[in-house]
Amino acid sequence: MNLSAYTELSAQLPWFFPAAVAVFGAMVGSFLNVVIYRVPAEKSIVTPGSHCGCGRPIAWRDNIPVLSWLLLRGRARCCGQPFSFRYPFVELLTAGLFLACWLTFPPAVAAVGWVFVACLVCATFIDLDHMIIPDVFTLGLGVFGVLLSLLVPALHGQQNEFFALASLRSATVSLQGLLVGSGLVLWIALLAEFVFKKEAMGFGDVKFVGAIGAFTGWQGAVTSVFGGAVVGTLWFIIALIWQKVAGRSPAPAALKSETPEGEPAALGFGVQVPFGPMLAIAAVLYFLVFRSFVDAWFAQFGELF
Repeated sequence: MNLSAYTELSAQLPWFFPAAVAVFGAMVGSFLNVVIYRVPAEKSIVTPGSHCGCGRPIAWRDNIPVLSWLLLRGRARCCGQPFSFRYPFVELLTAGLFLACWLTFPPAVAAVGWVFVACLVCATFIDLDHMIIPDVFTLGLGVFGVLLSLLVPALHGQQNEFFALASLRSATVSLQGLLVGSGLVLWIALLAEFVFKKEAMGFGDVKFVGAIGAFTGWQGAVTSVFGGAVVGTLWFIIALIWQKVAGRSPAPAALKSETPEGEPAALGFGVQVPFGPMLAIAAVLYFLVFRSFVDAWFAQFGELF
């Protein structure tokens, strides 16, 4: 489809592309559910096809994102085994994030944003389940961010009549974000370990912030660190109140917590919790909502020095 046809169709049917993007996002979300389950287990994400817990293959009509879960009332057709609400939630979340990227950015940047948010979704739920972030979503995502910055300079606001020059500048911004993000978290982790005499942050978080910086620049990396701390603090307070009122720990799907020795534990001070989801939430908020405001603030702050 050429640009004129795209513009004409958008003018005549303004809902078409947003709706198509949302449906596409839900389909990608369905695939992300597979990735979230199989990557930590070191299983292929291609074969075998989707199958129920009882071992039977899931028919295509029962594998339609969101809709199948609703029609089947959250239970498998073959054996009646319940399916977790997480499956349609991830599909809806991915659809919403894809749509937000499409409505916020030009098409090329939106497509890069789809890659970024899809990986953030995977890293978030894997970290919630296993308290790890696989290297494919840290080191791999960081390398991919630099490469995509070369191909789509507009990702970092680089617009120039000479594509090669804009591409080089964009890659430089991406590399700065990767190095500043990972370096900042590494120093925070080392300082916290020195003060508390124990590991305060996993090395996966260090690499994860570097990957975020590759897509958002150093401003996004810094924002994800301190914004993630704010998100984590708010969640921690709410979870503690819930735990006190309800008399039980938060559901494992909401947040996993354990002792430094790796034993499951009720949420409280001194236990370990995954920081990746907080970083991902802050990164998405910066990327989709607060980027212009935060970048302007950093620019004004820099003028003071």
